[in-house]
Amino acid sequence: MPNSKPCRKDLMMQIGHASFAVDDVKLYLDTHPRDQEALDFFYEYNKKRNQLLKEYAKHYGPLTVDTAVPSCSDRWNWINEPWPWQEGGC
Repeated sequence: MPNSKPCRKDLMMQIGHASFAVDDVKLYLDTHPRDQEALDFFYEYNKKRNQLLKEYAKHYGPLTVDTAVPSCSDRWNWINEPWPWQEGGC
């Protein structure tokens, strides 16, 4: 079974969509903390976002400190990724 690498742009778009959904429902939950449907939505999309972040980190390096993996080097491994203003960055 080939280990195909997912498209970076597609993963970033999916992460952006999931992150927006999580952030938006968090704002709603500030004023509606007992809305079970909104809580379920939050848990579902937060889980999806975390899975996408882990998948991105596995193939391209971490986007957040939560997905950074300690290494023997003296640098954080995300420094190897393109900066947002460089081609291939966010």
